[in-house]
Amino acid sequence: MADLKYQRVLLKLSGEAVAGSSGYGIDVDQAESIASRIKEVREMGVEVAVVIGAGNLWRGKQGLEHGMDRATADYMGMLGTVMNALTVMDALERASVYTRVMSAIEMRAIAEPYIRRRAIRHLEKGRVVIFSAGTGNPYFSTDTAAALRATEIGAHVVIKATKVDGVYDADPKKDPRAKKFDNMTYIDFLNRRLTVMDSTAVTLCMENNLPILVLNFWDNTALTSALRGESVGTLVGGS
Repeated sequence: MADLKYQRVLLKLSGEAVAGSSGYGIDVDQAESIASRIKEVREMGVEVAVVIGAGNLWRGKQGLEHGMDRATADYMGMLGTVMNALTVMDALERASVYTRVMSAIEMRAIAEPYIRRRAIRHLEKGRVVIFSAGTGNPYFSTDTAAALRATEIGAHVVIKATKVDGVYDADPKKDPRAKKFDNMTYIDFLNRRLTVMDSTAVTLCMENNLPILVLNFWDNTALTSALRGESVGTLVGGS
């Protein structure tokens, strides 16, 4: 592990990461692809925790547009994250990676309740820990849950998994002149109002000096290269 830049990481995945080509639902093949990447990281000796969203199953914005209560819509999203977490857990277990799902909302039949010291102990024993149900509170995104859990478990970095190889000053798919940032400060990220990660999550990371690495999770080498300290994606940190 001496050659690793980060020895404990929090991987933030969107719900769309386990979706099919339509962007909705659960695609087991996608879950297996995620599991293979996480397994590769574990075999490097990295302790891995995961937070996954639920955009592939439910988007609270749709409910709000019809007058749904915000808290109810958010709780539905939290339940969706549990489904995604169980999907990824199953794929990891089938790949012989010991995994635990912990939930911020108690549901003992399918997930352990979130207990910080227990989560850390799982990581120390080499298990992948998937944190589900967000923070357990409405009005907070899974990005914020990722920043919170990463801080609590003493992660060395939050890895924001995307389909783009970093943060740009414009949409690289629409603007060929878009400039990629190799490094950014938290303040610059916030001032630019970038949507890669919500401002509450970034502020929490800033207050706890926790770096955020934005990279293309689907690049076959990006994640492992970043963990070895190579220049990959965009690193957000500093004042």
